[in-house]
Amino acid sequence: MATSYFSESYGLNNYYSTANNERNTKTEVDATDANVEPPSELSAEALKQLKENNKELLERVKQLDDNYKRALADGENTRARMFRQVEETKIYAIQNFCKDLLDIADTLDKAVNSVPMESLKENDHLSKLHQGVIITNQQLQSVFRRHGLTVINPVGTKFNPNEQQAMFEVETKDKEPGTVAEVLKIGYRLHDRTIRPAHVAVVKTNN
Repeated sequence: MATSYFSESYGLNNYYSTANNERNTKTEVDATDANVEPPSELSAEALKQLKENNKELLERVKQLDDNYKRALADGENTRARMFRQVEETKIYAIQNFCKDLLDIADTLDKAVNSVPMESLKENDHLSKLHQGVIITNQQLQSVFRRHGLTVINPVGTKFNPNEQQAMFEVETKDKEPGTVAEVLKIGYRLHDRTIRPAHVAVVKTNN
């Protein structure tokens, strides 16, 4: 019984002694680590490498920033271009339809101008019919204007190749050289786009 008690006491003492030794050893190691000071400065080679790395990173950041700004600008330009295209599509969607109606307008205009005034005075029925054609032509022109289609009738103005097509030149002293002497066929523009140039005779310039 005494032997057993002694053994147990000895075992406990041995356990506590070992634990204390481990704690003391750990404390000494921690103290040693705490007393270790980091190097006061980097080597010249390491410092040079860090500076080079920093320079490369700054250049990379600048490049990425430039690419980002360029991508934003390209995106904005694309958006604006698409918006303009959509708006132009809306505005000029009726262009082909308008061109088809121009022949009708030409026919009505010829009908109005082809009847002699004497015949209108002598024939009341013809006069009423002529008046009806005039009203129809006026209504058609009103519809044209409402949808942005306007007449190009440049008599007496300076010749403009963007809106007029010169068919021939004429000599006259009454008008300034380079101006439109006569309109053979009126032109039309849809908003700011010429869809049919006016066919004109231009006063000949003196060489």
